[in-house]
Amino acid sequence: MKNSLSISGPSSSSSSSSSNQSSLTGTFRSLSFSTNLSHNVFSKGYLSMSMTQMPTRLFVVCEAAPMKKPDSAAKRARQAEKRRIYNKSRKSEIKTRMKKVLEALDVLKKKPEAQAEEVLPIENLIAEAYSVIDKAVKVGTLHRNTGARRKSRLARRKKAVEIHHGWYTPSPAINAS
Repeated sequence: MKNSLSISGPSSSSSSSSSNQSSLTGTFRSLSFSTNLSHNVFSKGYLSMSMTQMPTRLFVVCEAAPMKKPDSAAKRARQAEKRRIYNKSRKSEIKTRMKKVLEALDVLKKKPEAQAEEVLPIENLIAEAYSVIDKAVKVGTLHRNTGARRKSRLARRKKAVEIHHGWYTPSPAINAS
């Protein structure tokens, strides 16, 4: 016996090969595994192989299965893990900056002879915290209402310290009616 390799597709319609072809249809496999092969020859996507035995050698026939499409769930899991780590870092930075501002405001509030100029470095810390919060909202780490609430918390605490020391006096509301 000798090695037999034939390439055939659904277009071949000879009467003698149709019975042979129907018996081999179970062994046909799609050749979508290589883009280097001739497209015209393999565009039909079938390859049939017959069993071969030679007296002196044994042959092992390996079938090329079509390349499995990457699992989209696994890819989404990888992406979610990347985002989780990135978001965790952003949220941690926001908490750290807010904590620094709130601690500085508490120290200033407890200081009996504080000056109004001592608020300026704290205002710089607040500006940095606002920037980090706004960036987190922009990329979707925080909801915009959460970002607004945290910024408002910082502003209210600053205003409370200024009112406590007498540096800020709220103006009376003027009614237009």
